[in-house]
Amino acid sequence: MDSMPTSDRIMQIGMGFWSAKTLLAAVELGLFAELASSSLDAHTLAGRLGIHPRSARDFFDALVALGLLARNGEKYFNTPETDRFLVRGKPDYIGGMLEMANSRLYQFWGSLTQALQTGQPQSEVKYGENFFTALYSDPERLETFLKSMTGLSIGSAKAIAEKFPWSMYKTFVDIGTAQGGLPVQIALAHPHLHGGGFDLPVVRPVFEEYVNSHDLGQRLQFIPGNFFEDPLPQADVLVMGHILHDWNLEEKLMLLAKAYEALPSGGALIIYDAIIDDNRSENAFGLLMSLNMLIETPGGFDYTGADCIEWMRSVGFREMQQKHLIGFDSMIFGIK
Repeated sequence: MDSMPTSDRIMQIGMGFWSAKTLLAAVELGLFAELASSSLDAHTLAGRLGIHPRSARDFFDALVALGLLARNGEKYFNTPETDRFLVRGKPDYIGGMLEMANSRLYQFWGSLTQALQTGQPQSEVKYGENFFTALYSDPERLETFLKSMTGLSIGSAKAIAEKFPWSMYKTFVDIGTAQGGLPVQIALAHPHLHGGGFDLPVVRPVFEEYVNSHDLGQRLQFIPGNFFEDPLPQADVLVMGHILHDWNLEEKLMLLAKAYEALPSGGALIIYDAIIDDNRSENAFGLLMSLNMLIETPGGFDYTGADCIEWMRSVGFREMQQKHLIGFDSMIFGIK
């Protein structure tokens, strides 16, 4: 006889903001960095973080129960995951994105119901402001953001370096390259390739510092530009990662058409995102990301593999293939 259903899963989802905010507060406080070099007891850790004694042990033990900290006796230490991804200064640090989620998205998602009812964004756009304009005008914040994008995308970048047939091509450019995480991984894996990254001019010093730190300055160049206002750079392969979902359908098609125009005959375009499964029932992260685009942008949305293939075909691409990369991300590539 089947067991009776319980409300546990519903409650876990409905109160999920408890665990989310606990993690986000830990990132904001720099907890994982404090534990990077040694384990600490609750009293010492609370003192270093400025946490009141009343809540300290509950906070730390909640992180243990969530699998974000480990405990041996009275001392707490990072898990392999949090040590790799949540210690500031490490190459795979993704805390910058979580810091942004804590300071911005957490409050904006409180207006999801209004967004669903109106179809209008609930971010700074709602008040006539533009978060990214402010971000790109602040070099320090911009560098932190770009580095966090590298940490967030590094796994997908390595998978693209492995799963795309790069031996057939000689040059490539990453559109919206940020710090240059993807070009670096491709260049490291394929010494015959030369390429670069295309992004707004202010990104250049962050890109060049990162590329030079991997001794790839002779093979990877920064190309300044705006993909709405300027022609896309020419190369055998163009890559758009976490780009298309920011824009409405007309803008998506325009970017795909510009990529098609820039490529030579036989050239390839790679698209990667948290692509939603065609049944729209499995990749919850991709679907929630699409809701985040509702919150953040006037017209952005995420999409299925079938959607993307149809759009690429409509502007002239052929021989499209879809491959899973890592986690929630997949890529689709097509040939001109």
